[in-house]
Amino acid sequence: MNAQVPSWAGVATSAALVVVCVLVVWRQRLGLSRDVLVAAVQAAIQLVAIGAVLLLLFRHTGLPGAIGWLALMVVIAGQVAGRRARGLPQATWIATAAVGVGTAATLGVLLATGVIAIETRVVIPVGGMVVANAMQTAALVLSRLREEARTARPAIEARLALGLPAREAFAPHHRSTLRYALIPAVDSTRVVGLISLPGAMTGLILAGVDPLTAIRYQIVVMYMLLAADALAALIAARLSERALFDQAHRLRQVATP
Repeated sequence: MNAQVPSWAGVATSAALVVVCVLVVWRQRLGLSRDVLVAAVQAAIQLVAIGAVLLLLFRHTGLPGAIGWLALMVVIAGQVAGRRARGLPQATWIATAAVGVGTAATLGVLLATGVIAIETRVVIPVGGMVVANAMQTAALVLSRLREEARTARPAIEARLALGLPAREAFAPHHRSTLRYALIPAVDSTRVVGLISLPGAMTGLILAGVDPLTAIRYQIVVMYMLLAADALAALIAARLSERALFDQAHRLRQVATP
């Protein structure tokens, strides 16, 4: 057994930390005790199930299985991000497209150039990081654009009445939304390694890789996440603009979530 990896007994022992959380929630009368317990149990079951699935993928399916698994992740991510923007037309489809393009473009370039090995056990975890970050960025863009379309409707319609096309009338809100969505990615990149050791680097160090070797992989991952976030944000914003305006450049009604 690898001494660096906790045993199942160690995992069971760590469950005491969940009890600490439950006690804090109970003592403060937050009404979340049951939610914490359900979330902890659900997380454990999901991770065990995913571990079993990944074991099968690594041993039997090869790269096609990895691509299929990533596609499934993109679909799920699109559903999650789309739910964050209920009321925005075609939110789920837009989110799925944004996450898919951001993931395929960045991961595809690194695989094609040989920067990342074309192996199932590499493609799935690295691709999963990209999908997760692109999902969060797409969700931020869609939810912010929904609110902009609702709260800034008079200003947008005033620009349309002056003869501006839909894209120009919506441009100030487009730019502010992209800035809002990308600031977290930029900030996390700026302080990487200073506040916390990121996931890829931490995993490699725990696996016994030299820190100076681990940072090379982490730098590649951080740059990939930046590009994926930017592409996902841009695609989500552009597709949302098309969904928000009709052929006559009129702003559609945005339903209250």
